[in-house]
Amino acid sequence: MEVKGIIAAMVTPFDENQKINEAATKQLIEKLIKDGVSGIFILGTNGEFHVLTEEEKVSFAKIVIDTVNKRVPVYVGAGGNSTSEVIALSQKMEKLGADALSMITPHFVPLTQAELVAHYKAVAASVKTPIILYNIPKMTGNNIEIETVRELAKVSNIIGIKDSSGKLENIEGYIEAAKGQDFVVLSGSDSLILKALKIGATGAIAATANLITALDVSIYENYVNGDLEAAQKAQDDIEELRAVLKLGTIPSVLKKSVELTGIPVGPARFPVAALEDEAVGKIKEMLSYYKL
Repeated sequence: MEVKGIIAAMVTPFDENQKINEAATKQLIEKLIKDGVSGIFILGTNGEFHVLTEEEKVSFAKIVIDTVNKRVPVYVGAGGNSTSEVIALSQKMEKLGADALSMITPHFVPLTQAELVAHYKAVAASVKTPIILYNIPKMTGNNIEIETVRELAKVSNIIGIKDSSGKLENIEGYIEAAKGQDFVVLSGSDSLILKALKIGATGAIAATANLITALDVSIYENYVNGDLEAAQKAQDDIEELRAVLKLGTIPSVLKKSVELTGIPVGPARFPVAALEDEAVGKIKEMLSYYKL
């Protein structure tokens, strides 16, 4: 499995009762694959992993893995706070056929880097499935330091990291630290896709790809084909969407945007509230910009 290109950080569709919507899930998957994503990443931040039960996570992962049916790799979020619980969930996702496991750092309690290393090594030893580390310190309070990546990149089935710190120097440091290892670095910040590619990242895990899939994919494809001007234009063009994402709590704006294009992904799960009419109006203006 090559970990590269634009991997969509997919939202989790819900119905009006805030239960998983299987039909909408399948509809969104077909749109993402048709528009050229290189993979589908589920149960991340925009996938609302933090408000889903373990049973729901396993059920949703099965729907996605079965629907994708090996057309692109499926990256499944299996991170959490307790090492033993993460091991148990990772093993369940492995049995379902996940192509890779995404592993967010434990959160809420500040951990030492030695504790993070021990956590990840214990999980990696419990499964054969490749693991992608997930660094998003703004949300978790725990940053994966460059020296920690240097150590973890030596573990055979820890094959990469998604960095959502928003700091290009972090991505650059990870790339340097893992040099010589079979280890990739992915941008988790949609604003940095092209800059990350230019310094050696192999791709991005992008939430904006739920909506403007083909545009995000064109950043990568134009870069690979050497058309840096077109890649930069596409990178700049995603700012229309990013500008409205701040109008509500994650992932309410993104889900409303996708829903207004005809895929009924539903609202974010409570306690995230429905959007005000003014925000919805600005979303519609954004959709008009993209002719969606």
